[in-house]
Amino acid sequence: MLLIPCFYKILSVSNLTILKNIYCFMYNNPFYILRSKIEQLVKLPEEEWQLLVPFLEFKSIKKGHFFAKEGKIGGEIGIIVQGTMRHFYTIDGQEKTTYFYFENAFVGPYISFISGKPSLINIDALIDTELIVFPYKIMLQLQQKNIIWERFGRLIAEWALIGTEERMVELLTLNPEQRYIKLLESNKNKITERIPQHLIANYLGITPVSLSRIRNRYMKR
Repeated sequence: MLLIPCFYKILSVSNLTILKNIYCFMYNNPFYILRSKIEQLVKLPEEEWQLLVPFLEFKSIKKGHFFAKEGKIGGEIGIIVQGTMRHFYTIDGQEKTTYFYFENAFVGPYISFISGKPSLINIDALIDTELIVFPYKIMLQLQQKNIIWERFGRLIAEWALIGTEERMVELLTLNPEQRYIKLLESNKNKITERIPQHLIANYLGITPVSLSRIRNRYMKR
C-alpha cells in the first residue's frame, strides 16, 4: 500500500506505528530517513526526489519472515527504519550468516537485481522490522534519466562490494579468534550488542562452544 500524506496518516492511527507518527511530526515527510540517507551520497534536487516518492512504500516484516528469499528474483530495495535483519546462505541445509543489517542500512539481493536471476541469498528479520521500500526497476529507470541517480546507484554498489571484499578477506586471512577480536574492536558494536551469541558464532564461522571459549580467553587478558 502506497503511503499517503502525513496529516491523513495521523488521523488513521490504527494503521500506524508510533515511529511513523514521530517522523511525520518532525519532518512532515514519512520518507525523511530515506531522503537523508540518499543525500549523504548525492545532492538530490526536490524535483528528482519527487520522481521516486510515488513508488515508496512502508513495509513491516515480522520476526522470522523474509525480505529476500533464495530461489526468488529480487524486486525491492529497502532501507531499515527500525529493526534488525540477517543476510545468509544455505549450504547442504546449513545456514551461513554473512552480514547483519540495522537502522539506516540499505538491504536487497543485489546480485539478483543485477543479473535478473533468482537470489542465492536470504534476508530475514531477526526482530519485527520496518522498512521503506521501492522497486529496483524504478531505480533503473531513474538512473537512465539522470546522472544523479546513476551516481547514487554506483555508490551503493561500491558500498556492497567493499563490504563483500572485507568479509572475504577476514574469512581467508584471519583465524576465528582474530575475527572475534577484530569484531570487538571495530565499529560494528551493534552486532555484539544486539545479535544472539549463536548467530555471532555462525557469522564468525565457528560453533557457539568455540565462541564461548574464545570469549573466556579474551576476558582473561
